[in-house]
Amino acid sequence: MKIKTFIQRHPLAGYFSGVFLISWGSGSLLILPKIVRGEAVDPMDGLFLFPLMVIGVSLVGVICTGIVDGKRGLRDLASRMRRWRVGVQWYGAAILIPPVLILAVLITLKSLVSINFAPNFFILGLLFGLVPGFFEEIGWTGYAFPRMLPGRGPLAASLLLGILWGLWHLPVVDSLGAATPHGKYWLPFFISFVALLTAMRVLIAWIYSNTRSVLLAQLMHASSTGFLVVLGPAHVTPSQEVLWYAVYAVILWAAVAIVVIMYGSDFVRPSMQAKANRAYEKQLKA
Repeated sequence: MKIKTFIQRHPLAGYFSGVFLISWGSGSLLILPKIVRGEAVDPMDGLFLFPLMVIGVSLVGVICTGIVDGKRGLRDLASRMRRWRVGVQWYGAAILIPPVLILAVLITLKSLVSINFAPNFFILGLLFGLVPGFFEEIGWTGYAFPRMLPGRGPLAASLLLGILWGLWHLPVVDSLGAATPHGKYWLPFFISFVALLTAMRVLIAWIYSNTRSVLLAQLMHASSTGFLVVLGPAHVTPSQEVLWYAVYAVILWAAVAIVVIMYGSDFVRPSMQAKANRAYEKQLKA
């Protein structure tokens, strides 16, 4: 009962406490003993932890929704997950922005720096994006982001959520990418990774703000994660992986700047906001 009361009184603190307890807590149980014993951390440890972390994000989100908003909140969450009748341009943005920008970065680096940056085409890598894309956005976009808006607005809320999203990956971050473990380049890789995710989170928030669709957020997350695996170069050194992640992060931030210039910090033009509100209200009544 004390936990339930805490979540009701502090919906965001309760949510992030649960999410990070699962992430960092399970990571500490598996990885910290090896560090204490001076043993090398196996990248497979991170791959073993990741599914638990991903499911935890959604499970905590659903539980907190039920505790805070009851059955009506759960119905609203399900409605936003089923919301697919949005403009085709938003599907294009959600699905195509990540692979187009990744290809642009890698082809440029291949031409100017090293053949090692040649894009890979591991098509089965798309499967690696589907699970985190689907489950994580139930929590990040379905639960947390709307509750972070009051007093902050979409831009500030998405920036904060993006940083938290990046930090949430801490137990498994050195298992990500092709050049694991990153050794002395771990910290630069982590910084580049968090910068990349924060920019991507802003773009996901932009699409969600214009569509009220958790489904579109799930698609963009799946595209981002999936195409990092599909197109990411397979034979880079740790320093080269840091470089291409950092350049990709810069390009994503340029895309964020364009969005803010065109749409403002609220991410939505007034006429589009009114239209989105009417469509959302109509769907809730259906």
